[in-house]
Amino acid sequence: MGEIVVVRHGQTEWSAAGRHTSTTDLDLTSAGEDGAKSLSRVLANRAFVAVMSSPRRRARRTAELAGLVVTEVDNDIAEWDYGTYEGRSTSEIHAEAPGWDLWREGCPGGETPEQVTVRLDRFITKLRPMLVLGDVAVTSHGHASRALAARWLEQPIAFGAHLTLGTATISVLGHEHDAPSLRLWNAPPV
Repeated sequence: MGEIVVVRHGQTEWSAAGRHTSTTDLDLTSAGEDGAKSLSRVLANRAFVAVMSSPRRRARRTAELAGLVVTEVDNDIAEWDYGTYEGRSTSEIHAEAPGWDLWREGCPGGETPEQVTVRLDRFITKLRPMLVLGDVAVTSHGHASRALAARWLEQPIAFGAHLTLGTATISVLGHEHDAPSLRLWNAPPV
């Protein structure tokens, strides 16, 4: 059984500033491009039966700079829709809504945890036949990748809150004796 190699996109101006970024289609910063390029050293020795990417420019560009050829763009691995919280930092949101928690509440005008669960479960169902053939690379975003890992591990989506994930990092989801496992998490390129 193959592994899912999760690649978080490189830095953008908003990710560097801690601003929630979903539908706003930002480019990578020069540091983000450098980070994405450095991923190629780690990914060069792996063969993939498929490379799936979020439709966002930052994810597709990261894949390109990391030496991956995207075979399919899939909306199911786009970043969580932050609705009215798009472009705002958690501290700004907490000033208006103390105690707000993305993982429990979702976002006004955006997605709920239940909606994200449905689309990531659908994505995992789509990946399973591919994994029989080998490894699959997935280029995505911070919250979406954390939620993907939670669902892969058969945990509630809120489990993703416990999985820190930096930009331009690699994580690996696989199996241990037929049970879904977290093989590697938040690894910077070396």
